Amino acid sequence: MKTLEKVSGFFGKYMAIIVLVIAALSLFVPKSTLWIQTSWVNYLLMVVMFGMGLTLKLEDFKLVFTRPKDIIIGCLAQFTIMPLLAFGLGKVFGLETALLAGVVLVGTCPGGTSSNVITYLSKGDVALSVGMTSVNTLLAPFLTPAITYLLLRTSVEVNILSMFLSIVKVVIIPIALGFIINKFFGTYTQAAVKVLPMISVIAICMIVAAVVSHNAEKILTTGAIVFVVVILHNLLGYACGFGLGKLLKMNNPKTKALSVEIGMQNSGLATSLAGSAFPDLAMATVPGAIFSVWHNISGAILANIYNRFE
Repeated sequence: MKTLEKVSGFFGKYMAIIVLVIAALSLFVPKSTLWIQTSWVNYLLMVVMFGMGLTLKLEDFKLVFTRPKDIIIGCLAQFTIMPLLAFGLGKVFGLETALLAGVVLVGTCPGGTSSNVITYLSKGDVALSVGMTSVNTLLAPFLTPAITYLLLRTSVEVNILSMFLSIVKVVIIPIALGFIINKFFGTYTQAAVKVLPMISVIAICMIVAAVVSHNAEKILTTGAIVFVVVILHNLLGYACGFGLGKLLKMNNPKTKALSVEIGMQNSGLATSLAGSAFPDLAMATVPGAIFSVWHNISGAILANIYNRFE
């Protein structure tokens, strides 16, 4: 078990590099990972979400009642800043409909589980980060389809019901199962939680590999524009979160948590939703795949910067 824990720790520590290597391999040598089917994405994401559920405790939700102001700020910021940035950048850079839909989907999704790790490494308020991620994820079945529809209704047909059901199936049910199992079998799950980083990183790498390898030619032909939009989306999210924290006179740990939570998205969910919500827009899955790779790299760099001041 200790060996597995060490291996898992290695995966967690070097996640950004591992994901980058897999993404590069899938992009430039797609045949190497074509065996990973895009139909697996939902199931792989369910594994990641189940793992998140195993780490959740009732105490994580108590923050909603003990510090409601912080949670409300995080929620409002998450579901306004990132969607508007996504839509604005997509229009400014003239993205085609499929790529615009993909970027907006990334923006309307809740924060990713990676944000909790990056907040910890940044010496930020981890409890707030976990609280925001949990609440935003629970709100996602309602807010993600609604906001996506509002922003894209004039550009593409948005199936709100399909998105709602997909999020419930891929996110809410696995998290709920993990939470329940952790609640009643906590003694056993604590051992499993120690190897979760390895399982999560493997699942994320397979998601990235599946999407990138099956769309390698399309990604390479889109040029640098989609990469620029994705990178700007992520960096502006960090900056807006940091600026909002300072504007509201939050302390540094809270500001770091807000910045990271807003900038880092559940891009795996965006990739999954793109496939089901926009089946005729194959390129809509691309922004989520690129974001999955990039935000892990930028998050690691940001953690090193934030770690330098308390």
